[in-house]
Amino acid sequence: MQNSTQAANAWRILFLLFLANLFNFFDRTIPAIIIEPIRMEWSLSDFQIGIIGTAFTIVYAIAGLPLGRMADTGSRSKLMGWGLAAWSGLTAVNGLVGSFWAFLLVRMGVGIGEASYAPAANSLIGDLFPAHRRARAMGIFMLGLPLGLLLAFFTIGAMVKAFDSWRAPFFIAAVPGLVLAVFMFFIKEPKRGAAETVQVSQEKIDKPVRRVLAIPTFLWLVLAGLCFNFATYACNSFLVPMLQRYFAMPLHEAAVATGIMVGVTGLFGLTLGGWVADKIHQRVPNGRLLFAAFSLAISTVTTAWALHAGRIEIGVFVAVFSVGWLFAYNFYTCVYTAIQDVVEPRLRATAMALYFAGLYLLGGGLGPVVVGGLSDYFARTAMTAAGVDQMTEAFKAIGLHDAMYLIPVALLLTMVFLFLASRCFVRDAKRMKEGMSTEVLPEGVAATA
Repeated sequence: MQNSTQAANAWRILFLLFLANLFNFFDRTIPAIIIEPIRMEWSLSDFQIGIIGTAFTIVYAIAGLPLGRMADTGSRSKLMGWGLAAWSGLTAVNGLVGSFWAFLLVRMGVGIGEASYAPAANSLIGDLFPAHRRARAMGIFMLGLPLGLLLAFFTIGAMVKAFDSWRAPFFIAAVPGLVLAVFMFFIKEPKRGAAETVQVSQEKIDKPVRRVLAIPTFLWLVLAGLCFNFATYACNSFLVPMLQRYFAMPLHEAAVATGIMVGVTGLFGLTLGGWVADKIHQRVPNGRLLFAAFSLAISTVTTAWALHAGRIEIGVFVAVFSVGWLFAYNFYTCVYTAIQDVVEPRLRATAMALYFAGLYLLGGGLGPVVVGGLSDYFARTAMTAAGVDQMTEAFKAIGLHDAMYLIPVALLLTMVFLFLASRCFVRDAKRMKEGMSTEVLPEGVAATA
């Protein structure tokens, strides 16, 4: 047996993983910010706008399954390096295309590149840090999400204005990603299970997918993640254009406001949330998931109120919506860590790949296209109610605003599934530890921390 240890280079590797995660979310956020100029140039409907996000996430989910298995059996550093190089290069290609369908195909390629990253990075973090520090480490890693969004929302609008082109951000974004990809290849990986309280066999495991899907907590968390990703991807895809249409904000101001709501909030939500989650976990075994469910209840109420209030003062809308997203970020540190606690080390990258498949195929994949389709429907309904037969931007503003009500509905369902996961978490975590012990210890010998 071995004591629970932390790798000597853990924090250096975590910083590198964080930077790559930042550019991951920066690159994937660009289309959501420049979507209105694209819509005008190619005369797109909101449903077509939604297809851009949906195609990306579906490809991301499907590609993540084999890439997750590769992360469990091969070199995680090489997988992340090649993936980062691929998605950064294709991001630059996005700035060269001349039609909607070409743009869509390249975005799908970016999705394949990005799918290589999350399962491998999550698996690596599980081996770098012991259980009692993983929520904090995961919180730092996931800071790449809000900082990537923040950097994108605060700079993309300025880039478009400075170069007078929506294509410029794609070229600029590719450069740091290509440079960072080189460093990925030099990561020195720890052995799988190096940070566990018991020794972990390095042998391959039979029927990995079936074993992961046999964990009840994991299944509830997949459903929670599905609903959560529906909400977040719908929000990230349409919040900027909604502010432009409904509140008549220019692109740069709408992007900055969105950056505050979904970016700045994450800086506090992930750092403080990870710390609080670890403290609660030390006192209550299923405390992380209960804390996440409580947080999502607050998110549901605040986002619903902000939308229901109509054309209120923009500062009030930003403040209230920000509170909701601040608490929503607790989902990441609590849920990702809970998966680490109920899935043994040799299956964690596979588990994360399955988890992301559910999130993106049925969550993030449906969010943009469903909200986009409803937006078109509500816009036509508003036009019909007004007794006219010509679609205007005013009707499109109403349609998109009303379609965004699906966001608090999805957050409410997330809360329900998190609570159900908390009810079987303790049993599944205990079963995981006992299973690891019986595999590597002589018969009759029990594992100790």
